[in-house]
Amino acid sequence: MSFNKICFTQTIIGVFFACWALSVSAQNNYHEREDVRTWINNFAERENINPEYLSHYLAGTQKRERILSLIEAPIKTPIGWYEYAPRFLNDNRVNEGASFWLVNEPHLDKAARFFAVPPEIIVAIIGVETYYGRNVGGFTVLDALATLAFDYPRRADYFRTELEQFFLMVVDNNLNPVLLKGSYAGAMGIAQFMPRSYRHFAVDFDHNGKINLWTPADAIGSVAFYLYEHGWQRDGKILSNAVITDESFVSVLPLIDNGLSGIKSWREWQRLGVALSEPDETISDDENLALIMLDVAKDTPAYYLAHDNFRVIMRYNKSRMYAAAVTRLAEIVAAKHRRYD
Repeated sequence: MSFNKICFTQTIIGVFFACWALSVSAQNNYHEREDVRTWINNFAERENINPEYLSHYLAGTQKRERILSLIEAPIKTPIGWYEYAPRFLNDNRVNEGASFWLVNEPHLDKAARFFAVPPEIIVAIIGVETYYGRNVGGFTVLDALATLAFDYPRRADYFRTELEQFFLMVVDNNLNPVLLKGSYAGAMGIAQFMPRSYRHFAVDFDHNGKINLWTPADAIGSVAFYLYEHGWQRDGKILSNAVITDESFVSVLPLIDNGLSGIKSWREWQRLGVALSEPDETISDDENLALIMLDVAKDTPAYYLAHDNFRVIMRYNKSRMYAAAVTRLAEIVAAKHRRYD
């Protein structure tokens, strides 16, 4: 083949791939997709937002395969509490929690006064969520939410709602949507709020005219307000150690589905053969409780009665092990803090 023919052929191939790349880019670019344009127009009309504003920011947003691979990762064999807990109940996280408390004590004390949530619970939630702000996530929130809203059919409705809430949030707070970083699922800040929670429960706790959950003050106040709004009870119990009488295992264990039961009154639990481990502890017969199981070692279950405040923590994250880690970390950090006083 002559040199000229080779050059001509390479030129044609180059043009083909350039056109193909532009075509793929247009298909992947969200603001070019018909379904996304429909969403933009409907959302803009419903919330009285300029559709060009939405289209402008979605123009630089494309499907991120890394986000999809993370959220679609195969579910691993569930780990036990004895494997889960050390991630959060280690010396480093406890020491960092005590330091975080000392540095932010005025904000924590204010949150306790305003919302009745103890400082140690707020510290523990922030500690479990982001290691006191060390791990807030490195994904562009807009990329994460758009990818999951438009290319993750299983939960598209949920993430489209969160994407809407995100745009309303940045408009309300005069933020640049492409600069905000968070988790691959779109959770933001030290407290890891999703956009809907950000809009409904985030507070300007340092009164500087802006809500910024990447700062400790606003994160502390917002965690406390979130728990308060979901029913936190001042000075309420969280977990009580329980035992099940030998003759009652057959009737009680089937009630604990994946480690967590439904709600029953303390009177009903006693009738089923559940008792308190601490002889001096008392619970009102009419108090509603859940029974949970945590395997403290392999093939070694322990049982606890979950009070309302434990279930409030589960509103933050529905995992019983998450709520137990927060509860236990709070206890240990509080003990460490008392030694500093």
